[in-house]
Amino acid sequence: MTLLNVLVDFAQTGRIGPLNCGMSLAEDLLGPGRPHPAHIMKGPDIDGYPYSWNGLQLVVTQRAVSGIWINLWPGSTAKLPPVVLPKSESFEATVLREELITALDTADCHHEINPVLTFGEQSSITTQPAEVCAVFSLPGRGHHVPHRDRHDLDLMYKHTA
Repeated sequence: MTLLNVLVDFAQTGRIGPLNCGMSLAEDLLGPGRPHPAHIMKGPDIDGYPYSWNGLQLVVTQRAVSGIWINLWPGSTAKLPPVVLPKSESFEATVLREELITALDTADCHHEINPVLTFGEQSSITTQPAEVCAVFSLPGRGHHVPHRDRHDLDLMYKHTA
């Protein structure tokens, strides 16, 4: 399984492997992660702050997962927990917009421009029916990528209302 496979599956289903919005936070499934400082200061019942496992974040509301985020830093390598991306210590974190769009089209995953998050040098799509949002931008100064004029995937996320 590759990162692109994980992203397409997430776009189609709104799930990442066994992870989905609405499930209870299963730290034993992913390991302890790094809670946001608010969780440390105020305890596990605080809502809306993420637990993170390298490039994966789970937002927790009332002890249930209310958001799933994959954060990428184009031009670098990243890591996801083995339950999300099996047999991968790390992966190339650069995913071009054209590559993801082609993969979504090939998988027959419908997507539309997200006008709220498309402006300036940023663009965004939302997949249907899973309602996963992908946000792309031109590389920043700290991104070491070969194509500085092409949009890279910065993050993909799904959240419940």
